[in-house]
Amino acid sequence: MQQDPVAAPAGSPRASDPRARSALPALVHDRPAATLLVDLDQGTVVFANLLAVELAPDLALPVSLEDWSRRASLQTPDGTLLEDGPRTLSQIAHGEPARGMQVDAERASDDSAAREALWIMGIPLSEAPAPLSHQALVILMPLRQEDAVRALQDAAGDLHARAAFASELSFAISDPRLPDDPLVWVNPSFTRVTGYAAADVLGRNCRFLQGPDTDRDVIDHMRRALREGRTVADTVLNYRKDGTPFWNQVVISPVVDSSGNITHHVGIQADVTERIQMQISRDEALAEARQVSERLQLLARVSEELAQHLDYHDAVRALAETVVPRLAAWGYVTVTSDRGKHERVHIVPRDPARREDAVWMEENGALDWIQSSRVLEQVMASESADPTTALDVDAEAARSKTPPQIWERIERLGHLGQVLIVPLRARDRVIGALVLLDDQFSDQTIETASHVGGRAGLALDNVRLYLRERAAALTLQHSLLPVIPHVPGLDLAASYLPALHRAEVGGDWYDVLPLPDGAIGLAVGDVVGHDLQAAASMGQLRSVLRSYAWSGESASRVMGRLDELVQGLDMADMSTCVYLRLEGSRLTYSRAGHPPPLLRQPDGRVRYLMGALSTPVGVTNLEEAPQEELELPLGATLVIYTDGLVERRDRSLRTGIDALAETLAALPEGMSSAEVRDVLVGAMVGEDQEDDICVLVVRRVEVPDLTD
Repeated sequence: MQQDPVAAPAGSPRASDPRARSALPALVHDRPAATLLVDLDQGTVVFANLLAVELAPDLALPVSLEDWSRRASLQTPDGTLLEDGPRTLSQIAHGEPARGMQVDAERASDDSAAREALWIMGIPLSEAPAPLSHQALVILMPLRQEDAVRALQDAAGDLHARAAFASELSFAISDPRLPDDPLVWVNPSFTRVTGYAAADVLGRNCRFLQGPDTDRDVIDHMRRALREGRTVADTVLNYRKDGTPFWNQVVISPVVDSSGNITHHVGIQADVTERIQMQISRDEALAEARQVSERLQLLARVSEELAQHLDYHDAVRALAETVVPRLAAWGYVTVTSDRGKHERVHIVPRDPARREDAVWMEENGALDWIQSSRVLEQVMASESADPTTALDVDAEAARSKTPPQIWERIERLGHLGQVLIVPLRARDRVIGALVLLDDQFSDQTIETASHVGGRAGLALDNVRLYLRERAAALTLQHSLLPVIPHVPGLDLAASYLPALHRAEVGGDWYDVLPLPDGAIGLAVGDVVGHDLQAAASMGQLRSVLRSYAWSGESASRVMGRLDELVQGLDMADMSTCVYLRLEGSRLTYSRAGHPPPLLRQPDGRVRYLMGALSTPVGVTNLEEAPQEELELPLGATLVIYTDGLVERRDRSLRTGIDALAETLAALPEGMSSAEVRDVLVGAMVGEDQEDDICVLVVRRVEVPDLTD
């Protein structure tokens, strides 16, 4: 059945008035004005176009007029909420006032700014065919669009224009009292949206709009609502007559008679394909951005975790624990020795309940099983820079090559659909692999795993290089620091503590040197720096000082000649040093920029050896190195140290020296040098040691009489 441009019962006026037609383009299309379709009997909004949704988002239709108004926060010019004033949105929908009124909304839309003056008007569709006569349009448009507002006001009182409004929306009416709830009326806009003419569809249920990709859950939801007599609104993928899909925003409302029986269903359709496609594109972009963000977070986490572990085994464990649960059902990290043999493996399941199986495998042959994997070795040996790809697992072939006890645990871990092997590439070679297992891997997971492999390989190699440097540093340090000799009449103890988070080597040093003339040389020094160069310079200074001290020179002369040689041969950077020469109870000393030794007398008083100070070694000194002399009585304790023991960020050098002196004075009598050393270090060194520390403790004790 072909319908007139305005579908209405016989005798109704036709929308032929040009004033109505000129107003329509600015008023009823999807974007120019925010438009609501209202069920006047129920007092609910059953349809909202895109601009209206932007004003009152996150509302599921149908919704009451009051709730929509309050969500949009509609206000009158004096700032009163519309619902709290004399004219509510319900009254406006009924056409009061007839020419509309001014409001504003809290949110912006694509057509209006937040709190911009809007003109709102209700247009009851009383001239439309039943049951549309119980519906109304509510239109909001910016007041600055003066011509459109005037046209809207003119249209509101024009019966022809009201009918035209109805004709521009796609309507369909079905009769649920007939078998299969067939369509009994559609307007021309239905044909424009769907491609089906009235003659094609009258007498048929509207399921002909459904197609292969129509969401059955949405259809079932709509059917349940209609069976229960409720208005339902949803968006569903439908198909036009020519087979092209489109996203259809549908609102279906029941119409009841005076007895409460449903006589018709009224459906309003709107083609929102462009909006949905934009939303899908936006969702896809957000999903991609979220995936990139998650990947960057994982990469940052890997770098952070590996940076915190300077033990190689702990670093391997941290890598596996960080990466595997996020990317796979289970997996492991294996690393190789310099000869290419797998030497460490850490297996991690996503399910904590399978941890015990993973640990058992690590302890009972997992390395041999991994070493026998040809696929793993081929991937690790490949020089290809192509992205990693997931491989399907041949479970039967794998079972035949795996010891039964290992395979039993693998089956408990499960998920053998695909394996993803990511080589851990260092600077010059592959040092291991990240192996992931799951039912299937997405392209996004594969890409993320590839990025992780590149970063983790370099990070693990950094740990390996650090350990090599540390081993070399320890070897050098141990070769440079002397073994404390046994000296009759002296109780000696010393300690060297490297700064935390650095290689265990630096420029701090001590020495105890029994001299040919029977005296004892004592020295503590500190070369600027905390690296191998500082340690090498320290070794040179110690050797030079030993040479001069061996010749029997005085403390001032040893210090002076040391300074001359260092400056003349440019042997080292600036350093501080204190040299003491002990002959019986006579102690002489000279300091080159070094903190003062502390002397605890037998009565517990502490003396600062502040004298004999010159510039640090390596700095020009125009005067001869000074020297001071004092007595070291029996029972006295001498503490010689570097500045790392007393100075730190929250404590000045002077304050630290005073704290050390107070601690020394408070010690009980009779403590050995080793006990004194341990107490002082424990009291002065914080949790985050910032500098190398060297301390030498000397107690003068009685020489045992071997003739007794």
